[in-house]
Amino acid sequence: MSHDFDDLNTPCLLLDRDIIKGNIARMASRASELGVALRPHIKTPKSIPVAQLLRDAGAAGFTTSTIRETEYLADAGFDDLFYAVPSDGRKAQRIAPMLRAGKNVTLLVDTLQSAEQIAAVAESEQVNIAIWVEIDVDHYRTGIDPKDPDFDEILALCDKASHLNLAGIMSYGGASYGCATPAEAAALTERHRRALLAASDKVQAAGLAKPRLSFGSSPAVLHADTLDGIDEVRCGIYTFQDLFQAGIGACTIDDIAVTVLATVISHGKSLNRFTVDAGALALSKDRSTQGRSFDAGFGLVCDADTGKPIGDLQVGTVSQELGLVTSPSGAVIDLADFPIGKRVRILPNHADMTAAAYDTYHMIGGADAEDVWTRTNGWESIG
Repeated sequence: MSHDFDDLNTPCLLLDRDIIKGNIARMASRASELGVALRPHIKTPKSIPVAQLLRDAGAAGFTTSTIRETEYLADAGFDDLFYAVPSDGRKAQRIAPMLRAGKNVTLLVDTLQSAEQIAAVAESEQVNIAIWVEIDVDHYRTGIDPKDPDFDEILALCDKASHLNLAGIMSYGGASYGCATPAEAAALTERHRRALLAASDKVQAAGLAKPRLSFGSSPAVLHADTLDGIDEVRCGIYTFQDLFQAGIGACTIDDIAVTVLATVISHGKSLNRFTVDAGALALSKDRSTQGRSFDAGFGLVCDADTGKPIGDLQVGTVSQELGLVTSPSGAVIDLADFPIGKRVRILPNHADMTAAAYDTYHMIGGADAEDVWTRTNGWESIG
């Protein structure tokens, strides 16, 4: 498909409507196949139009990574919002207005101290707050060991506190990004499944109602053999996909929905390279593919119209606003093919980090591709 990018200032972010719809449909189908609800993570797109696509595809609530995202969705009429970052009393105070407005907003804890702070705020604000407890299965990031006495204390606090309730137990399978094969990812997912079920048994043995069980990580869900007993999955990157996801087999390059449009601005004739106006801020300095067989530098350079990679060209070096395009194999770059002013597209290593630099998506693909979709950024409260 031919695109007219002449009126766009660069660098800017392009989002392919057809590709993102396909990605959303595939994950919705996968969740249905596994018999679990899908609570998409909005941290990648941070966009109301994308959230609407997800809701239309059957999303059962949303996962957020900032309170601002949570407010953004709530203000747009969305509900059942899970802020999935360990919280404290201040975060509890920030969600109180949404709770008073009738929104279902839940928080995450993995320490007794956090749970105590939230319980105190719930009591003082006279609002009911429900919390998820994160368990640590593979030491990847955060979470509490269910054998820790504090786990039992958190359950006891939920039982006795007048305004604190247990929403459920969750885990994050981020270690799946380091799995070498789909079989390894499936095995890791099974460890999480069993750990969540064991934690549920412990909750019920403490006299509380059977908790909701939630599991996250896009590649882990894609490769799972079974999620029997799990209620919901939290996945986010699948909406956009990126080079890292393609590299580990969670998608193909053709499934990457977001690209950075850039302009050729300089030639390095004797250095076999050219420069584009997309550097560290426009692409991010995320080098998640580094050290892998699919190392993509700071992003693969693609034809502006087709979005297909051009040879092995990649952004090899970045400064704040400049990206130096090179050929890792040493193939000679014919600079006549890249005149000053030519537009190229760059596939990102990590879509979350790249998209965070932009306030809008310029839509391509679909009948009304000229649309501009907005997104939210930052951490401050809206308004």
